Amino acid sequence: MSLEEIGAENEEFYEHFKYVAHVGQEPLRVDKFLMNFIENATRNKIQQAAKAGNVLVNEVSVKPNYKVKPNDVVRVVLSHPPHENLLVAEDIPLDILFEDDQVLVVNKPAGMVVHPGHGNYSGTLVNALIHHIENLPTNSNERPGLVHRIDKDTSGLLVVAKTEFAMAHLSKQFFDRTTERLYYAIVWGNLEDDEGTIEGNIGRSLKNRLQMSVFPEGDFGKHAVTHYKVIERFSYVTLVQCKLETGRTHQIRAHFKHIGHTLFNDERYGGDAIMKGTTFTKYKQFVDNCFKVLPRQALHAKTLGFEHPTTGEFLRFECEIPEDITDCLEKWRSYTVNQKEDH
Repeated sequence: MSLEEIGAENEEFYEHFKYVAHVGQEPLRVDKFLMNFIENATRNKIQQAAKAGNVLVNEVSVKPNYKVKPNDVVRVVLSHPPHENLLVAEDIPLDILFEDDQVLVVNKPAGMVVHPGHGNYSGTLVNALIHHIENLPTNSNERPGLVHRIDKDTSGLLVVAKTEFAMAHLSKQFFDRTTERLYYAIVWGNLEDDEGTIEGNIGRSLKNRLQMSVFPEGDFGKHAVTHYKVIERFSYVTLVQCKLETGRTHQIRAHFKHIGHTLFNDERYGGDAIMKGTTFTKYKQFVDNCFKVLPRQALHAKTLGFEHPTTGEFLRFECEIPEDITDCLEKWRSYTVNQKEDH
């Protein structure tokens, strides 16, 4: 029986993954190899899948201790809870900027997960959406209404498809890169240029499976391009506007870390440490206060533009930078002014 048939025969739902080890792959246990790629999968779950014959290398089932070699094709099937159990409609208030019979544009607060997944089965944007709208179409991952997403701790704009037609139309726009997406971010350090472009493939880090890494040689990951423009400088940090040409997972976060300007208070990428500035206790206290005001990565999806699926009109939406980011910027402004006065 093929892996596809296993999924179809069983009442449980299955997630299918396929990876090709790249040419520079050093020998690595297959369970560890898969943990580098599959977000939120535990080693135990992968080992159980291997014992059940559901981890295949070059179409042959292997044990968890099999050592992956360059160019190996690794396939795995993992069970997960049925989607029906995850999708519970919840009466959660939504900040809706626009809604008609085809689309809905929502301003997502920081801290809200976009869709249910391991460890987050309630309180997500999808839980709120299915309460607000009946019969949302599902995407290829069975996620109602979603054509793109933003990270839990990123605030800002998302468009939701209310019909199958809108989902197909919007998905094509994201694929063709005809949407407009502008983000505001506070990054560590003083950027050399007033504007620039960061280009480099993005894929899951080979060292830390919770991070994405940039592979500038293009030997791994997916093509990614971020254009940026400096909005305001504060000596030790910079406010930048980022324009996404592609939409990879953690794109802005990974790209800016790659060029040495990690996002301010981005814990996952090391931005929650003092990365630029002095060693004075007073300065450390100031930065800690900034972290308290802004207890997340400084990233906000400020502008979203797309062509309306049925009218063909290009719609552009803006939302205010949230208070936690503006309060943090105000602190940096005051600090920079005081520094100049002291000198």
